[in-house]
Amino acid sequence: MTSFEAAGARPRSLPNGWWGMLVFVAGEATLFGCLIGSYFYVRLQSVHWPQGGIEPKGVLVPIVLVAALASTSIFMQLASAAGVREHAGAAVAALLVALVVQSGYFAFEVHDFRADLAAFSPHDNGYASIYYTLLGADHAHVALGLLLNAWVLLRLLGGLTRYRLNALRAVTLYWHAVNVITLVVTATILSPSA
Repeated sequence: MTSFEAAGARPRSLPNGWWGMLVFVAGEATLFGCLIGSYFYVRLQSVHWPQGGIEPKGVLVPIVLVAALASTSIFMQLASAAGVREHAGAAVAALLVALVVQSGYFAFEVHDFRADLAAFSPHDNGYASIYYTLLGADHAHVALGLLLNAWVLLRLLGGLTRYRLNALRAVTLYWHAVNVITLVVTATILSPSA
């Protein structure tokens, strides 16, 4: 009998925290659907894209970065699976690897965002406005994910409980959603380069 089973009957469904995160993720997907729809609406109304002579982004670096970020879904899932098997050490190790890669991605993206701001302003035209809105919203979600990962990691260092496992599973779901959203946002931003 596992320590979770000793504390009570093994749950037959996913915890409420996971369902709550699913509802939150659905709301966020709606937000990004509206933003991406706005991007393509403005694009279809424009004769030249990107507007104002802004150069389209190069594709290599963003693709490598988004692939690195997407790979963290593997480590998040490994952490969640290790937690379910009550292997706190393996969960912490996988979560730490994911956090390091996610932090590297975020650091580079913030640097790139600042470089873009030096080249053109969100006030310049419709392209610039939706570009910064899309990227800013995505970066805010990555930053929130980093905070959630750091919080769960600190909690797991104190041992694995049902509450901490539920938190780990909810944060894993959040990162899967953020990774998919980031893939779609990156594809949208890179679409003028294709």
